[in-house]
Amino acid sequence: MRHVIVVGAGAAGLTAAIRAAEAGARVMLLNAHPKVGLKILMSGGTRCNVTHREVTERDYHGGSRPFVARVLRAFTVPQTLEWFESMGVKLKLEETGKYFPETDDAQTVLDALLGAASRAGVSVRHGARVVRIERSGETFSLGLQEVRDSTAFLEVSAIGRTSFAPTPDAPDDWLEADRVVLASGGLSFPRTGSDGIGYALAASLGHTLEPTVPALTPLASSDPWCRELQGLTTESELSLWVGGRRTEVVRGSLLFTHFGYSGPAALDLSRHWLRASMVGETKVTASFLPGETRESLAAAWKSDGRVSVRRFLGARMPDRLADALCAHAGVEPNVLLSQVPVAVRASLWTLALESPLGISGTLGYEKAEVTAGGVRLSEVNPSTLESRKAPGVYLCGEILDVEGRLGGFNFQWSWSSGTVAGRAAATA
Repeated sequence: MRHVIVVGAGAAGLTAAIRAAEAGARVMLLNAHPKVGLKILMSGGTRCNVTHREVTERDYHGGSRPFVARVLRAFTVPQTLEWFESMGVKLKLEETGKYFPETDDAQTVLDALLGAASRAGVSVRHGARVVRIERSGETFSLGLQEVRDSTAFLEVSAIGRTSFAPTPDAPDDWLEADRVVLASGGLSFPRTGSDGIGYALAASLGHTLEPTVPALTPLASSDPWCRELQGLTTESELSLWVGGRRTEVVRGSLLFTHFGYSGPAALDLSRHWLRASMVGETKVTASFLPGETRESLAAAWKSDGRVSVRRFLGARMPDRLADALCAHAGVEPNVLLSQVPVAVRASLWTLALESPLGISGTLGYEKAEVTAGGVRLSEVNPSTLESRKAPGVYLCGEILDVEGRLGGFNFQWSWSSGTVAGRAAATA
């Protein structure tokens, strides 16, 4: 019986361990943090957005999209829904296309995965941080450090970390395995145990790392209306401009906060803004009337000339935002559209369609839902996710240079890549 050790008990690691055990391997699952599945419990506002109605390679950034498509085809959304149903988790589809457990409780998902792992015979070891992987003939030796409580991760600050050398700390224990699955995650939410050690292990095995940045993290700003509109949510379209050229457009809900901007639109843009800001000047603009143009707005303005500015804007956005735009443009909200001077009207339209957002940074890995960058896909076999640098080692989940947009796509990548890696580690 092949002995497989899975490093990391997040979504991808749990999946890989279950699949490897189901395929006949003897499996041990190691988790650095004393508590398993913390990111699962935190996800989706503690509801756990399991997957999305439609998932394609176009929903992901990072490495080769054909590579991503191949992995997604190996374990699809319909198969994911059937799998969770078989584990006793009933899912519901929301209007946004997102699937959540009917309980609206992420604990339901974690309990189901842990139950499946137990039934498959997976041995779980908590607080076991892998700090070395060494090859010895046909087997691997894994050096472990014992983590007794979560305080070991409280001081971890991964912000700005760009190099990943193997830790100099001496292991407390060693384990032997025939195959190893690296599913140790990235750097997001480092206090949950994601401290980047997986990148160091991959690098020590000869892998090349694409530079990492936090992704799906809020944007920081000192714009005056962040505090003025704090707590307000509105549909928007955010555009990233680099060198005078619009390079990215994301559409979704935008949340004004005391520190800047959050919500799906801001989170989806964060990765692109960070990458671009590292190489040159950037600008972010927001349209609070997504889908509208100056031409369409002018036509609507002309046909509704006898209504007030506030009523016109209020039919298209929250009243608080409409009032703020009027104040910043110097428009009296109760004046009729036909009475607004041309120059003032132009200023108001610019704010509504191309409002500049003064982005000063992000909230980093501490608030990032995922890490962009990681192990280069060209160094991994897309059919099995086996390392081309260290045969016998398989990689899945966030450690790879793949990250999805907000909406359950990163979980689907975990279920799909974990399935491929786990099955291959047991049988290939």
